[in-house]
Amino acid sequence: MQALVVQEHGPIETLALMERPDPVPGPGEVLVDVYAASINFPDLLVINGTYQKLPQRPFSPGKDFAGKVAAVGAGVTTCKPGDRVSAQIEYGAYAQKCVVREKNCHVMPASMSYADAAAMGLVYLTAHFALVERGQYKSGEVVMVTGAAGGVGLAAVQVAKALGATVIATVSTEEKAALVRASGADHIVRTDVPDLRESLRNQVSEAIGKRGVDIIVDSVGGDVFDASLRTIAWSGRFVIVGFAEGRIPEIKAGYLLVKNIALIGLQWSDYRDREPEKVRRVQQELFCWYEAGKIRPHVMAAYPMRDYQRALRAVRDRAVQGKVVILMRE
Repeated sequence: MQALVVQEHGPIETLALMERPDPVPGPGEVLVDVYAASINFPDLLVINGTYQKLPQRPFSPGKDFAGKVAAVGAGVTTCKPGDRVSAQIEYGAYAQKCVVREKNCHVMPASMSYADAAAMGLVYLTAHFALVERGQYKSGEVVMVTGAAGGVGLAAVQVAKALGATVIATVSTEEKAALVRASGADHIVRTDVPDLRESLRNQVSEAIGKRGVDIIVDSVGGDVFDASLRTIAWSGRFVIVGFAEGRIPEIKAGYLLVKNIALIGLQWSDYRDREPEKVRRVQQELFCWYEAGKIRPHVMAAYPMRDYQRALRAVRDRAVQGKVVILMRE
């Protein structure tokens, strides 16, 4: 099979397209012919060697994919050869064949394309867990999503609307604003403004009044985190899912105390590994919402495998709205 391989950590240009032996499924495992794999920002950190979990080299990166079951190991009961599936894995998705645990493999709806299934994987599960599991969303609450035109951000906008929330989306351009409006955001807040610290709170107050935001889902960090924290309501929940801006914020604990704020972290892959049955239930709900037209991934581009460098550069250069995927087969 062909695969994208990290032999030594470094910039994305060090990733190589090469031939690798076909993997073989063991007990409780599924071998999938991969048709589409999603690119997530952590994949770039894995390639570069700066992510918190790094596999032994050589390896193929990639955390979610979709394809067709080629074979199953002993004891597998949830899928069979020929089934169309999506799956989540710590690494290995950037290859034409991938072995994944049965527990992390999900039969996808017949109406769903491979590109959509790959694009929905990690980001929609992250968004759902951020809002429901960690954020403890309650009916009718106000949710603010930072970096709302990105992968997790756009997923969080759609998931929050599917749950019935009023959604405030933060973006940095009018083009991004148009995309998040089309995905259901009720209010747009701009971050490309002078004095973001004051401006963000003023924009939120103009949109929903001075009560504040019940849940913030933040994948940006840095200055956006600092400004967003000042918009949160009494007993609000602030869910941290990433630091795309680069700077990891520092928090004055006294501010959390006086407003009864809960500051919550989410490392979604822990749920994949520790509570796969809970993930399966959430994945099925997301599939149902997809079939009902409540959510729909925005696949900005689907690149053939030979153009993987262009796909990775788009993510590295923050030129992506929604998701990009790599098509592993013609």
